[in-house]
Amino acid sequence: VSLLLRTVAAEVRKQVSRDYGSPQLSKKRGGAHHPVSHPLPLTEVAEPVDFEEYVSSHAPGVEPGPLRQLMEFPQDDLELLQLDKECTTLEPPLPEEEDYIITVTMFFQKLFSCRYQRYSTTYSPQNSERQRERQRGLVKQTFELDEAAATERQDDQDDAKRRSVSLDETPRGSWASSIFDLKNSSPDALLPSVLERAAAEDMDRRNTEARLQGRHSDLLGLYPPPDEDEAVERCSVPEVPKEHCGQRIMVKCLSLKFEIEIEPIFGTLALYDVKEKKKISENFYFDLNSDQMKGLLKTHTPHTAISTLARSAIFSITYPSADIFLVIKLEKVLQQGDIGECCEPYMVMKESDSTKHKEKLDKLRLQAEQSCSRLGCFRMPFAWTAIHLLNIVSSVGGLDRSDPDSDSGHGTWNERKKKGFERMSVGDDMCNFATFRPATLTVTNFFKQEGDRLSDEDLYKYLADMRRPSSVLRRLRPVTAQLKIDISPAPDLPHYCLSPELLHVKPYPDLRVRPTKEVQEFPARYVYTPHTTYRNLLYVYPQTLNFSSRQGSVRNIAVKVQFMAAEDPSQALPVIFGKSSCAEFMNEAYTPVIYHNKSPEFYEEMKMKIPANLTDNHHLLFTFYHISCQPKQNTPLETPVGYTWIPLMQHGRLRTGSFSLPVSVEKPPPSYSVLTPDVSLPGMKWVDNHKGVFNVEVTAASSVHTQDPHLDKFFTLVYVLEEYSFPFRLKDVIITEANMEGELKASMAALRGALLDTCVRFLHQLLNKLIQLIVYPPVIAGQIVNLGRAAFETMALLVNQMHKNLEGIQDQHGRNNLLVSYIHYCFRLPTSYEMPMQYATLSRATARPSSLHLSRSKSISNSNPDLASTPVSPDEEVQRIIGNKLLHEELALQWVVSTSTVREAALQQAWFFFQLMTKSMTHHLFLTSKLDIPRRQRFPDRFVDDIAALVCAISADIASRHQKDVELVERLNSSLAFFLNDLLSLVDRGFVFNLIRSYHKQIANKLHTAQNPSSLNALRMDFTRIVCSHEHYVVLNLPCSTLSPPASPSPSTSSTTSQSSAFSSMVQDQGVATMFELSVPFRQQHFLSGLLLSELSLILDPEGEGVFFLHKKAICAIHSLLCSHDADSRYSDPQVRAHIAQLYLPLLPIVMETLHQLHDFLGMIPVGGPLLALSSYVCLYKAGRQSSSLSAECSRTLLVCFLWVLKNADAALLERWVSDLSVLQINRLLDLLHLCLSCFEYKGKKSLERINSLTFKKSQDMKARLEEAILGTIGARQEMVRRCRERSPYGSQENVRWRKNVTHWRQNTDRVDKTKAEVEQESVVDGNLATEASLIVLDTLEIVVKTVVASELKESVLGGVLRVLLHSMAGNQSALFLQHCFITQRALVFKFPEMLFEEDTELCADLCLRLLRHCSSSVGSVRSHASASLYLLMRQNFEIGNNFARVKMQVTMSLSSLVGTSQNFNEEHLRRSLKTILTYAEEDLELRDTPFPEQVQDLVFNLHMILTDTVKMKEHQQDPEMLIDLMYRIAKGYQNSPDLRLTWLQNMAGKHSERGNHAEAAHCLVHSAALVAEYLNMLEDCRYLPIGCVTFQNISSNVLEESAVSDDVLSPEEEGICAGKYFSESGLVGLLEQAAASFNMAAMYEAINEVYKILLPIHEANRDFKKLATVHGKLQDAFNKVYNQRMFGTYFRVGFYGCRFGDLDEQEFVYKEPSITKLAEISHRLEEFYSEKFGDEVVEIIKDSSPVDRTKLDPNKAYLQITYVEPYFDTYELKERITYFDKNYNLRTFMYCTPFTLDGRAHGDLHDQYKRKTTLTTSHAFPYIKTRINVMHKEEIILVPMEVAIEDMQKKTQELAFATNQDPPDSKMLQMVLQGSVGTTVNQGPLEVAQVFLSDIPNDPKLFRHHNKLRLCFKDFTKRCEDALRKNKALIGPDQKEYHRELERNYNKLKEALGPLINRKIPQLYRTLNSYSRSSLRRVDC
Repeated sequence: VSLLLRTVAAEVRKQVSRDYGSPQLSKKRGGAHHPVSHPLPLTEVAEPVDFEEYVSSHAPGVEPGPLRQLMEFPQDDLELLQLDKECTTLEPPLPEEEDYIITVTMFFQKLFSCRYQRYSTTYSPQNSERQRERQRGLVKQTFELDEAAATERQDDQDDAKRRSVSLDETPRGSWASSIFDLKNSSPDALLPSVLERAAAEDMDRRNTEARLQGRHSDLLGLYPPPDEDEAVERCSVPEVPKEHCGQRIMVKCLSLKFEIEIEPIFGTLALYDVKEKKKISENFYFDLNSDQMKGLLKTHTPHTAISTLARSAIFSITYPSADIFLVIKLEKVLQQGDIGECCEPYMVMKESDSTKHKEKLDKLRLQAEQSCSRLGCFRMPFAWTAIHLLNIVSSVGGLDRSDPDSDSGHGTWNERKKKGFERMSVGDDMCNFATFRPATLTVTNFFKQEGDRLSDEDLYKYLADMRRPSSVLRRLRPVTAQLKIDISPAPDLPHYCLSPELLHVKPYPDLRVRPTKEVQEFPARYVYTPHTTYRNLLYVYPQTLNFSSRQGSVRNIAVKVQFMAAEDPSQALPVIFGKSSCAEFMNEAYTPVIYHNKSPEFYEEMKMKIPANLTDNHHLLFTFYHISCQPKQNTPLETPVGYTWIPLMQHGRLRTGSFSLPVSVEKPPPSYSVLTPDVSLPGMKWVDNHKGVFNVEVTAASSVHTQDPHLDKFFTLVYVLEEYSFPFRLKDVIITEANMEGELKASMAALRGALLDTCVRFLHQLLNKLIQLIVYPPVIAGQIVNLGRAAFETMALLVNQMHKNLEGIQDQHGRNNLLVSYIHYCFRLPTSYEMPMQYATLSRATARPSSLHLSRSKSISNSNPDLASTPVSPDEEVQRIIGNKLLHEELALQWVVSTSTVREAALQQAWFFFQLMTKSMTHHLFLTSKLDIPRRQRFPDRFVDDIAALVCAISADIASRHQKDVELVERLNSSLAFFLNDLLSLVDRGFVFNLIRSYHKQIANKLHTAQNPSSLNALRMDFTRIVCSHEHYVVLNLPCSTLSPPASPSPSTSSTTSQSSAFSSMVQDQGVATMFELSVPFRQQHFLSGLLLSELSLILDPEGEGVFFLHKKAICAIHSLLCSHDADSRYSDPQVRAHIAQLYLPLLPIVMETLHQLHDFLGMIPVGGPLLALSSYVCLYKAGRQSSSLSAECSRTLLVCFLWVLKNADAALLERWVSDLSVLQINRLLDLLHLCLSCFEYKGKKSLERINSLTFKKSQDMKARLEEAILGTIGARQEMVRRCRERSPYGSQENVRWRKNVTHWRQNTDRVDKTKAEVEQESVVDGNLATEASLIVLDTLEIVVKTVVASELKESVLGGVLRVLLHSMAGNQSALFLQHCFITQRALVFKFPEMLFEEDTELCADLCLRLLRHCSSSVGSVRSHASASLYLLMRQNFEIGNNFARVKMQVTMSLSSLVGTSQNFNEEHLRRSLKTILTYAEEDLELRDTPFPEQVQDLVFNLHMILTDTVKMKEHQQDPEMLIDLMYRIAKGYQNSPDLRLTWLQNMAGKHSERGNHAEAAHCLVHSAALVAEYLNMLEDCRYLPIGCVTFQNISSNVLEESAVSDDVLSPEEEGICAGKYFSESGLVGLLEQAAASFNMAAMYEAINEVYKILLPIHEANRDFKKLATVHGKLQDAFNKVYNQRMFGTYFRVGFYGCRFGDLDEQEFVYKEPSITKLAEISHRLEEFYSEKFGDEVVEIIKDSSPVDRTKLDPNKAYLQITYVEPYFDTYELKERITYFDKNYNLRTFMYCTPFTLDGRAHGDLHDQYKRKTTLTTSHAFPYIKTRINVMHKEEIILVPMEVAIEDMQKKTQELAFATNQDPPDSKMLQMVLQGSVGTTVNQGPLEVAQVFLSDIPNDPKLFRHHNKLRLCFKDFTKRCEDALRKNKALIGPDQKEYHRELERNYNKLKEALGPLINRKIPQLYRTLNSYSRSSLRRVDC
């Protein structure tokens, strides 16, 4: 056999090395010999350095500095831990026989552990708990954002207080009060040394030192932990194997009371599962009798063990279901009479009426006493009941738990009455027995036992029946009693507990306390848990007996059961467990007796503790007795009437199962016990002709006896081998030395037929025996039998079967937890001294020292048990063989040569064999003390070759099968990676690197041809990530090696050919360049990090295939590693960190390359109002970006890694690197820093409270998981799904419609409310992260500045640096960062003043704005620094040009802008800063004699003025109309300062946009554009530009107010005027485009056209066809949308009356409100607002629209009059205004009508009804730059009653005409109008109007005209009615004919009635027309 194996193995090895190239390139494994002279593409893996060689030649220096540990693995890397198995009981659970050594007891083995494993990410995840641990004790950073929020809350409270106190103050006073003398205010503290002048170098040095103080050392400790979903390397430490335990419930029996107490009653509890028809627990016996009752039995139980006094039990339930019942059975002492008779007294008698039954009761008591004394050891069945457990644990049950004594009748009935329980099918998921409210039940109804229905079968029928509403049991008369029991979830560690073997379970403080018993569970289905403790219990269940044909007196039958060790009666062993109130163990037990029944059924359970080493003589003996219940003369109490028995062992197997036994009439003959009763023994007499008349079932709960034929046979054969007890009889086969090998192999093959459940239970023993057979091949008849292959096959198939069938218990790598635990805790190499002698050691070698085979100098190779020479003597042979086989070598060999199914099975579970091998290798190294020898000499070459062949073959499998067997390959891939990870701790590391390289090669070869490369990529990335999770990952990368060609014999770089030297001379600093690139030297020396970074670089390559889900994988891998470095206590020294950072330097250029793919965090943060958001830098930045392909989450993680490298890398190195970068690259670096600032900006506590984004993300991830599951693993489709997923959250959102989770309502569903403390802590962490990130950016900026100064690149780069700095000031930053930031900014301005003052104005403007913003900060230190910076800025500007016009202009503009946009702007703080600046100017001695201080003072006073305006605005912050009015007023004030006016117009636009007033915002922008056009026109005459405001007239007539003030006042050429970026052509274009966008949002599409009419000539002149295309596209969209249904504003007139309103008193305005605003809404809004301002009692709304009489108003109140008005057009205007838009745009005139009568009422009769029409004209046309405009002019017209009637009739006629001519016709509408016109019932209808006004000719000639006009109106009206009727006739169906006729009849009546009235003409009218004068109309001008 072994020869054959040898040749096969050699063949396989040859084949592998031919196919894949042997990883063992030379005898020196792992070495790389040929020089690398050309750059290697990233897709290929560089050849690693020969690690062992390198380490030995670069021995670490003598000094034990912190870097020492980076050189080599620590000496104590592997350690041996002895782990003693925890014993749960006080006594060890061992068999009592001393001489028997049992195979089951397991001490957990020596555990070999990598001592430093805790540092590996595999076992110590960087999860949120650990993060929180690391984040403890962080200093809270001060953020203005949070301060402001806090003060805001404070203000709100103060406001409330203020409001309630000062209601009588007049509002006018408060304005003036804020303007007090600036000089009286106090400044902030001045910074020392601001005014000193120091050398730049000293300044830099001081600043750097200050910046590095108190920094947070681990950046990633502040960042959310790596995504656990990506952590493929994660493995949890396996659970220590322990016995199985289900959900546990505790049942306490409290009391049992009957109506009468005459005799002792005994109880039994057990659980039954009706559905499975199975008893699922052993019996628990309890005795609740009073001492008096117990006394009756004293004679029978002289000694009572405490263990039998238990009243509470713990039941375990593995498979909770709705079908579990707790069955309670009661028994009593045997007495004469059947069960019914004995129950009768309990059913009819009550203790309460004892007087009635006194005699009867006394008689019964006497009988009971007699029975107890005579028959005390026999029982009879009495009664039973059952409790449905589900009703207890689920709240569905109707038990009232609150009342502990709830008399719920019978535990299952009442619940059912209350709830229709059966109709609710309750799933098993509701049955949680681990957590429920404890319940106390009182069970009152018991059913008497029926003598012929005692079997379990009958019980299941009863139980099923109990669940039905119409139960048969209901009709039975119950036995009334009260049993009180408590049911509750069992505590985790109950005290005073006994195990099923009656051992004391810890904790058991006092042995004298009454115990609780743990009840042995018989699970309803299989339980897959290996045995770990000794258990050997036997249960005997007598079932039925048929003695009907037995002659003689056999009626009251009892069966006595004994466990016999031999045939002598004295050999009955005391192993039967006692029940209740008796001895602990008995040597016999009886079944209950059923009175006068010859064929009784039994329900008894006898539990026995059986010896471990059973022999063939052990048997169960059953003796049948007739019990005479009545004492008779000469009749014994018990008469034996039959015997039978069961031999327990047969062919080495325990006999269990169901038996049907014949019963012998006589005592069995001697030596009967080895035979079964089935054998007819001569001369024996049997009942019923030797038929089986007694049925009994025997079961075992044993960790000794497998009860499975296949396993039994295997273990027996191994035992025979060990004992060498040939020949051995096994059933029909005699085992001899000759057939032993065949039988053993056959039994191993047959194991696959064994029940999986049993295999798992005996898993540990099974695997141990198989391993033993591999390691110690047995010697049979002097020949070694090689069982390696058979054992390997068996193991592979067993492990595979477990995997397939037990999917529930696997970790994420598909590894079965039971097997992982076995390898981790239970496996050990069997060493020879533990072996039984026959294992290749023969009995003669007993005296040999056990270590002999380990100390041999050379181990014979496993695959060559060199047996060619015949052994000379047994002793020599022994020497030759001992220790022959090493498990790892044998496994590797068997695996390499395995084929077909076995190979497949081994591949499926590769992890198992890999782990066994590494465990075995570790044991071997320890046992042979080889840990100290060089790694190359630890293992023989042949074994190493086997491993190489194995790894190559498996890599090939992964590459070729990745699409067919996705799941298998994923498992295989991770198993291989873990194996190599383990090998790195054991073997030559260079060799392992080469294995990794060969794996990568095979994957790479396949990638070219793969249809779906991304899944292969994913596999490779997972592989790399697992290998890199090694705890000594850093050391493996040789972090201290220098990359410049070393003088060492490192083969990879030593020989430099001419080519390579030529190459190196081209680069000025080869070393640094190679360190920051993925150069070949880098990838060779830092092999693993080179692999990781190469993968990242390839994945992020935008040219690469669309592999979006891979981005996350690659980035996560890096993040996870950096996190582990940060958390690693070994690497806390900064010097060490710098070396580790060297392993990641290429990450910097990689991230710079991906700049355009990163998520755009800038868009998320408004950088302070619309004016600043358009900072051209940001625009540029965005223009350069493609659409980002990385999600926000990935980008953020990548950036944090980028910052980590910048933080930890050596600053000098970074300087050298930056100095080599081109301008383009430096700018890219700056762009990245800019992005980092936005990305990590602090969002404030408020935003943290808003939503827990993580849960939102998780839910999205779950959705993605689901998609993955549906679509199958990484196929092309799923790739697509992933891709879409990755692009969101902020990516393209075209398909929002179906991705509901993107829409905003979704987010609230995942909201998780965090506690205040959590939010607080989160904000602390967030603040520290933001601060640290910003400080790293600052450090890097300083490095850039430092290197740039030295080179020629100054100009192009410095602007960029300052922009990043400005951007950092713009965000929410902590006070700590801002101090350092201002220091850096001052240094920068000090070194390069010309950058600000000579070139770009924009930088100066931005800087001024930022500084001013921080001057108004609420944080004192920030204000101090900002004031100092601002002062120095002015000073520097002054020193350059003797004035500081530029700074002056910019500061003034900035302040205006700030004031307009900032919500939480605090003028008090700014006032202090202004005072500080003044103080600096006064203190500055150098410039005291120059005009500078005076200029500063002017500026400061000017700023103070602006500030005062702001105070007013602040007061009206809540009153939008007033606020806009104020802004309008301020803007008007800047009429001759175009820059500032523009700023304020912008501010107004921003405010309007915020409030959704898009039309007004658009007009502000149009005004801005007109202003710019005006000044551009003055600057240059440009044909295609607008000529000024005039061009804009078509957009709005209001624009003309922007006309430039005459030239002499302002010349645009003057320094600092019109210098802003908007005063340019591009600025104008920008404004117009924004205006068009706002018009679009306001749905004013016609106006867009007018805007574009101005834009188009500009684009045409610039030949910008792309823009033209866009514009025309937008126009097309706009024109298409014109036909959409649109709603524009609604208008109201609002009048203010009362001095409370201050300026507003007696003012009238027209307010524009959003469309469809009801009068009630605006009334409510204004009333509420002013009530809040003045108090509830003060404000009153005037309800009508009549003119207000001031004299009637209360002077202390504020009155509002609000009226709905409509736009009013003269007739000529209507010709122009045709469309809906025309009628809603450029509106200046409005009208409202007020009905009245002369006597003061609003409404009266027709002839008294007057109407007032009021027209209002506003000062500007709507829409304007504000939403309320003053009323300039008011006009009233009064209509007399007849005129009112004319208007009404005209309106009605119009309605008719409209309804008649509607197209398409609408019959319903037409009929409604007709009904209203001709219906007879119409009140004040046409007829009444005619009768009132036309019946008589008016007396007043002035009314003749009106009379005639009304008459004509009626003529027209009747004609229209006729038309309408005709139309209606054409439209109606036959069903409406009658209705139409009715209408016609009504019309005719109306026509008849009107006829005479219409035809009466007024003769005077036709006489002359001259006399008419229209004086009836009064025109009133107001």
